[in-house]
Amino acid sequence: MTTALVADNNDQIRLLVAKVLKDMGFNRIIEAENGRQAVDIAFASKPKLIVLDANLPDLDGVTVAEKISRHLTSPIVMLATAEDPMSIERAQHGAVMGYVLKPFRDGQLYAVIDLALYRSAEMSHLQEEVAELKENLELRKLVERAKGVFIKQGLSEPEAYRRMQKISMDRRKTLKEVAEAILLLGG
Repeated sequence: MTTALVADNNDQIRLLVAKVLKDMGFNRIIEAENGRQAVDIAFASKPKLIVLDANLPDLDGVTVAEKISRHLTSPIVMLATAEDPMSIERAQHGAVMGYVLKPFRDGQLYAVIDLALYRSAEMSHLQEEVAELKENLELRKLVERAKGVFIKQGLSEPEAYRRMQKISMDRRKTLKEVAEAILLLGG
């Protein structure tokens, strides 16, 4: 089930945004009338997309976006009634991935939402790549330290690595597990 959250104190706007979201394939649209409600609903439902009014009654949209983005990675699109350079700047530095000025046409909102979803997926993919690269770097550091134990015993670097590979295959352990064991026993 694809969920979206729409937070605006205007019923007409929420209805219009919900129609666009349904046309885009969202099958569960949750609505909020104020900022606090939006934050609570977002944490409870973890929507795939959040559309916020910049001028919610109790908390402004950028503050709501900042609160939500500390815990969720959902892309956020902001709706605003006028060009406000301060709000736009705050939105850029916050978690907002798109900004639409009211009144808007369905096509405008569709385009901004589509781009926000695409950028969010792209960012998520990049974060996964970074995590994988960090993990690989940590593994390389661990293996280098473990090779150092064998090198101190008189083996060359290639011999140390081949020995670790052989231990890994013989014991059906990962190279990481072998390196950790070597460091635990000999390091």
